[in-house]
Parts: sequence; structure tokens; C-alpha cells
Amino acid sequence: MSELRFVRLGFGEEAVDYQVAWDKQREVHAARFADEIDDTCLLLEHPPVYTAGRRTAENERPLDGTPVVDVDRGGKITWHGPGQLVGYPIMKLPRPVDVVAHVRRLEEALILTAAEFGVETSRVEGRSGVWVLGEPRQAEERRPSFGGLSLDFDPRLNDEEFDPRLNGPEYAPSNAGQRREDRKLAAIGIRVAKGVTMHGFALNVNPDNAWFDRIIPCGIRDAGVTSLANELGRDVTIEEVLPVVEKHLRAVLEQAELKPREIERPVEAASA
Repeated sequence: MSELRFVRLGFGEEAVDYQVAWDKQREVHAARFADEIDDTCLLLEHPPVYTAGRRTAENERPLDGTPVVDVDRGGKITWHGPGQLVGYPIMKLPRPVDVVAHVRRLEEALILTAAEFGVETSRVEGRSGVWVLGEPRQAEERRPSFGGLSLDFDPRLNDEEFDPRLNGPEYAPSNAGQRREDRKLAAIGIRVAKGVTMHGFALNVNPDNAWFDRIIPCGIRDAGVTSLANELGRDVTIEEVLPVVEKHLRAVLEQAELKPREIERPVEAASA
């Protein structure tokens, strides 16, 4: 694959409006498809914005009517904003495209990044992204209290009508760490058009995670969100994280052995 180049679009007071960044993605995507440029990763912060992927359900959006930008990536609803490092790797993949393999490579780079800061993360089966794992749920046992938040039972698991957004801080996604639950450190949502990737990842460095409490983040009701700052108990800056993310993205994506996905052909039954 080609050398991966990084473009730092804007951070802090120069954070990039979501629509502006989306338009920039389309511009870079067209240039990459035409082989006018190498694989390119845009890195930036956004001002606060909710974005909804194609699978987002109406009952996962903000209850107060806060505007949401509907986008053409996979996945569901999430939030972007200050303190979150967003990356849009725009890369040409071999055909037939293996989307899952691309997602796994992004996860691996972010897992390595978190490890360099001393945060152990993992994947969760059936859920994309990078996770800090909580304590296993004990059947018929109360989850240990930590930070003043505990649940005698968890209605999120069995009651389809239960809405955690209406039931106080003990169910808030931003408090998942205090409940010792699984919590997402980085979200991933991508689109592949003409064999070239768009969208990408959002790594929570030091955002105000209370923004996630107004939605059902990624459509997941029984887990929450976290950040490097939350897990480390200290301030962490985007400036600290940028070179580390770039290093691991370059190592994982440039060194990946990209092969077309193998297609299993059905074995014809032998005739009698």
C-alpha cells in the first residue's frame, strides 16, 4: 500500500465544523480514487455535534430535539467535540473490499495507543470500537458500589421500554466507570465507496463525556463511555496523543498485508 500521510486540519480554537470536514473528506476521497494522492488520514477536533449513522433508530436521538447530522457512514449515533481526537483515514483497499479487516486495523492502532498511555483496552465481540472492560456481571448479585453509584438490578437488560436518559446519573453512559461497566474509549464508523474508505475513528482523550448522556451512544444501553483522562485520573491533552496515534496508525496501516477477502465457494454435492 502507499505511504500514509497525515493532515492536521484543526484543533482547539481552530476545531473544524463537521460539514466542512465532511466536504474535505469527499475532496480527498475523490483525489485518492483517482490516484492523485497517497492514502491520507485527516486528524482534527470538531465543535460539539451529534452525528447519526445509517442504522440509528429514532429513539436513540436526543430527547430535547437537539440537532443531529445524519451521515453516510455505518454505525449509529455518537457525539464529537472538544477533547476528542477524530481521525478520517482515506485509503484505497483491494477488491473485494474487506471492511471488517479495515475496522480491526483501526482498533489495533488505537489499542496500542491506549497501552502506551498505560490504559489496557480490548475489543468486545459484536461491538466495534475500543473498550475498557468492566467487571463481569454476577447473576443475582448486586454490582459493587463505587463512587456512590450502584444498581440493585439493571432494567436496561430486560425492559425494552426503559430509557436510561430519563432515570438519573446511575444509568448515565458517562458514569459507566463508576459502575465498573464496560465503557467505550474509541468509536469507529466507516464507509467504503469505490474501494476507498471514508470516516473513521473518534478517540476520547479528555472530553466532557456528559454530552453522551443525551443520546444512546452507538445504540448501546448496557455500557457507557470513558476517556484517557478518566481512566488515568489526570489531564491528558490532544497534543500529547497526536504523535502517538500517528505512530501506531502508520505502523499498523502501512505494514498491513492487504489481501482481497477470500470468498468461499459452495461445494457441489456429488451426484448419486
